[in-house]
Amino acid sequence: MSLQTRSLQKVELIPLSQIIRPIPPVLDYSKIDTMVSTLGGNPMASATCKLEDITPGELPPIDVLVVSDKGNKKYFAFGGCHRFQAYEKSETPMVRCKVLPCTKKQLSVYLGSSVDKFFES
Repeated sequence: MSLQTRSLQKVELIPLSQIIRPIPPVLDYSKIDTMVSTLGGNPMASATCKLEDITPGELPPIDVLVVSDKGNKKYFAFGGCHRFQAYEKSETPMVRCKVLPCTKKQLSVYLGSSVDKFFES
């Protein structure tokens, strides 16, 4: 749970294929394997999570920024890299997310002038 979404209770399912991850992740593959095991209903404890804190078949929601532009929604994620990889590896098409509305101007704080390339037709 992040500071930004701590008070958000609503969790939405978003297709993994629709979430843009503009910053390449640095990954711990053993952590990803543990998460894949959890998604498969066989949770394993890890260095960052105790077994009693794990719900089999479920990972915590990922924070996603959504920008509406010309009637289209674009989803961006900057965290949750290990969870994304676990979803990809387990071929889970829908991702549990906490969605935060954002403007292109706000998104440019993260992406600078490259923000426009994500909204080109």
